[in-house]
Amino acid sequence: MRKPFENEFPDGKYFSFYIEKVESQNVIEALTVQKDVVKKLYKNLSEEQKMYRYAVGKWTPQQILGHLTDTERIFGYRALAIARGEKQSLPSFDENEYMDASDFNEQPFESLLEQYRLVRESSIALFSSFSEEVASRIGIANGNAVSARALVWMIAGHERHHLNILKERYNIA
Repeated sequence: MRKPFENEFPDGKYFSFYIEKVESQNVIEALTVQKDVVKKLYKNLSEEQKMYRYAVGKWTPQQILGHLTDTERIFGYRALAIARGEKQSLPSFDENEYMDASDFNEQPFESLLEQYRLVRESSIALFSSFSEEVASRIGIANGNAVSARALVWMIAGHERHHLNILKERYNIA
């Protein structure tokens, strides 16, 4: 699946920020590699590292894992709906409100990691089935015209963003 053209997502929003973070020219390959990176990264964390906050009010790595899974579910649903020709505007979500309503730090870590794996594998299977025509379909998500393809690339870029934060602010690599 090719990288989205600039007319497939809004200008000046977080869309381009995430899409530009994807280093690979093959988003399916990027998603597959990221799955292995995340699994290895999180499997090697101590209990203390999983619950570490670099500043007051910041999320723990365990919460970030839950956030990655939630976000992929939401962006994946948006990509599916748009790919299938949905005409209704798809709602936005506030990641901080979702985090406040979650209990990721109280959930068993292995369960969160398994949810991440299952969601990612399902996403890869779905997105691999998109033809170029299907991937290029445009819909409305979060009040913006966006292609299914752009949402797929955003998943990979969003995860790259958080992997960078884990490295830079949590000293986890």
